[in-house]
Amino acid sequence: MTDKRQTPPVDWAAAAAPSLDDLERLAQAAFARLPEPFRALCADVIIRVDDFPDDETLDEMGCETEFDLLGLFRGVGLAQGGSTPRTGQLPNMIWLYRRPLLDYWADHDETLGHLVTHVLVHEIGHHFGFSDEDMEAIEAAAG
Repeated sequence: MTDKRQTPPVDWAAAAAPSLDDLERLAQAAFARLPEPFRALCADVIIRVDDFPDDETLDEMGCETEFDLLGLFRGVGLAQGGSTPRTGQLPNMIWLYRRPLLDYWADHDETLGHLVTHVLVHEIGHHFGFSDEDMEAIEAAAG
């Protein structure tokens, strides 16, 4: 039996791909939903949305294509003393990459909002000093 309360179907013929601004709004909304203590620890982190990572980043991260990286944290994490900026130190930044996110979203069964939230939280985890392995273990333990 079909649930009659479902959301109306999207008019895909008139739909456009989410823009950089759209993804930035999703990221801002995801950040706003985080518990306040986490937001406070990220108060100086800049969140940016770009279409793709630059070539230098792709090379540094060992990416095979420009679609391999969904997000990135750059800076000095809290565990490494990143809460007190040093002279000449660039600000801590998180990048979310629109085109790779959209490509991933198109191939998986999750909402774009969930995906943006997941990647943002993952990159914030790097700001807190967690490695990819740490975060995978935390996610596995959480089910």
